[in-house]
Amino acid sequence: MPNNIEHRGLTDREMLQLCLELEKGRCRSLVSTMLETSHTDLRQVYEECLQAANDQHAHLYEVLNDKGWYETLHATPEAINQAQALMQNNLHPDDQFKA
Repeated sequence: MPNNIEHRGLTDREMLQLCLELEKGRCRSLVSTMLETSHTDLRQVYEECLQAANDQHAHLYEVLNDKGWYETLHATPEAINQAQALMQNNLHPDDQFKA
């Protein structure tokens, strides 16, 4: 990401990318807080905040993607199978250690 602050300020792309990174951080923070919250009503408040942050993140991604400013690679069937196998192993780690 080029830095244009010295010459003309941030570009629209840079501002959107920064906003997207901030939303990612907000989502991570809210998830972490939710995991540590034992009060049911407070957890519900955090869940609503997380949903709003997730919606905002999705919107920012869509804007960046529509403008061609956020490139993503398409997953191959092999990569999907590898990810599924990894997740399955992580969900059932004891299966890896059977005698």
